[in-house]
Amino acid sequence: MGRARKNGSSSVELDKVPRHIGIIMDGNGRWAQKRGLPRLAGHRAGAENIRRIVKACVELSIEVLTVFAFSTENWERPQSEVRGLMLLVNHVIDNETEELHRNGVCVRHIGDLSHLDEGLQRKIRWATELTSDNKRLIINVALNYGGRAEIVSAVRQIMRNGIPPEQVDETLFGSYLQSAGLPDPDLVIRTAGEMRLSNFLIWQAAYAEYYSTSTYWPDFDEEELRSALAAYAKRQRRFGRLPSKG
Repeated sequence: MGRARKNGSSSVELDKVPRHIGIIMDGNGRWAQKRGLPRLAGHRAGAENIRRIVKACVELSIEVLTVFAFSTENWERPQSEVRGLMLLVNHVIDNETEELHRNGVCVRHIGDLSHLDEGLQRKIRWATELTSDNKRLIINVALNYGGRAEIVSAVRQIMRNGIPPEQVDETLFGSYLQSAGLPDPDLVIRTAGEMRLSNFLIWQAAYAEYYSTSTYWPDFDEEELRSALAAYAKRQRRFGRLPSKG
């Protein structure tokens, strides 16, 4: 039995804390609507919540956190909301990057940069370069990201490189994904009660454990995270094999 970190009613065994957590941050708009606020107010509250979850992950010695910020499908939302989201991303980079850097957090981007405006591309490159040597926590920000698009991009690059089909296996394929070199997610959390993956890390999360909560993302605090980790600690990961005996 491993040692446990305790906070309030939750405890998590250190030897069962996942190395890599993915979070589908859902429910910002509904959080705002319940309060009679515009949807963008919910997105602002959700962006601010990332700070406390990053802090909790650092304290729990999580190695990698991947957050789903904006999908390739989200461009279909009303243009006013999309513009507001992009302005919010700019604001978060401007106001959070140096603090993350001081705290030893490495910021990475996964997704297609080419569809973002040039100013935002420059800011993303600045943030990733500034924090690239940090080791305390890696946070992957999935912005303009889609799991299917990532797989198609990997296949195209393998073909461009002229790699013979018989040399393509899971290890080689994984090296062409944007998460290359990182552990696959052990746990994927989705807030706001939805039960679907929504094109998030569909290759990498093949054997991840899933946890869904009805809590909207802006209200998903450290205690909620610890509840998810406590549920994870009770799971027996089989990876297609029979359960271990004893």
